[in-house]
Amino acid sequence: MPAESAHINPDHVWPLLAVLLGAAALGLWGERTRWGSRVSGAVITILATFALSNLGVIPTQAPVYDLVSDYLLHLAIPLLLLKADLRRIFREAGPTMIAFLLGAAGTVIGVLIAFWLIPLGEQGPGLAGTFCATYVGGGMNYSATAEFFELSESNFAAGMAADNLAMTAYFLLLFALPSVGLLRRCYPDRPLTEAGAHSEGYWESRKVALMDLAIALAISATACFLGTWLQDYTGYAGTAILFTTALVVAAATLFPRHLGAIEGADTVGTFMMMVFFAVIGAGASIWLVVEKGPMLLVFAALILGVHLVFILIAGKLLRLDLREIVVASNANMGGPTSAAAMAVSRRWDGLVVPAVLCGTLGYAIATFMGTAIGRWLA
Repeated sequence: MPAESAHINPDHVWPLLAVLLGAAALGLWGERTRWGSRVSGAVITILATFALSNLGVIPTQAPVYDLVSDYLLHLAIPLLLLKADLRRIFREAGPTMIAFLLGAAGTVIGVLIAFWLIPLGEQGPGLAGTFCATYVGGGMNYSATAEFFELSESNFAAGMAADNLAMTAYFLLLFALPSVGLLRRCYPDRPLTEAGAHSEGYWESRKVALMDLAIALAISATACFLGTWLQDYTGYAGTAILFTTALVVAAATLFPRHLGAIEGADTVGTFMMMVFFAVIGAGASIWLVVEKGPMLLVFAALILGVHLVFILIAGKLLRLDLREIVVASNANMGGPTSAAAMAVSRRWDGLVVPAVLCGTLGYAIATFMGTAIGRWLA
């Protein structure tokens, strides 16, 4: 629906901010419920603003949306990576990390097969790289990789819409798999290692110092500035997010005691990402989905199918627990909060921290994997 026909004018910043922040809060609340954790908070938020924009309540384009996409998203990424100490991730995530890496490999294989079978036009390599990134590390990487490949607005929105629909169905399937007795008997059922987190406490309020938030935001803004400066210095358009990610992950790995002691950065970063997902939903026209979505939906479904078959077979050969496999796959697709929400809702206490660690690793590596695959296919 055209922006000018919406009930809320595109220039009315405060009501639009109220809608975006409200949708983000709805997604975070929904992810804490049993039904919401099955589809992830990101999907709930996107569907909320998608419905509002296509019903004509809010516009599909507005200056405040651009502000969120251009600045809030970039600021959120370093906040989510301040604890991405690669040494700790590989040391503590255990078998779930093995399953996560298998899932990443399955995604790459699925992208190559889907790209070979389904024509996506001139921006096909960029779309393939973008889908690779989002199915290795989550929705944050979709946006970062799409920006690198400079996807058109129509391809970006149609791809995101197809991704959301495919992901909703996939998350429901993941939740159902451990309940299938025949499948469960094919995998060992060993006690899960306790990793310092429990289902009752994961979503509880955490004490966050004002100084921690100030430091986290200052570090994030500095990383964004350096990433943008390096992009301009090297002359490679769209690489600011790549440089920013690399700088923050390197700092988190080299100085884990200092950056790891900053509390609340991931909380603020997660909320910023949810606001960005609200913008994504608002900008997706249903007519665009009808026009371009079906082919991209098939593309996404094929990648997910190959990913799932690969991780299940490889996990069985390596004698991984089925619960570890599905949580790792969730970390591939939805990131740390989605995977942790799944572990919490199923009361798999020992998988909460591995879910967060694997999802954080996905944030750190997926954009690089997606851009590499897209450039190679091009």
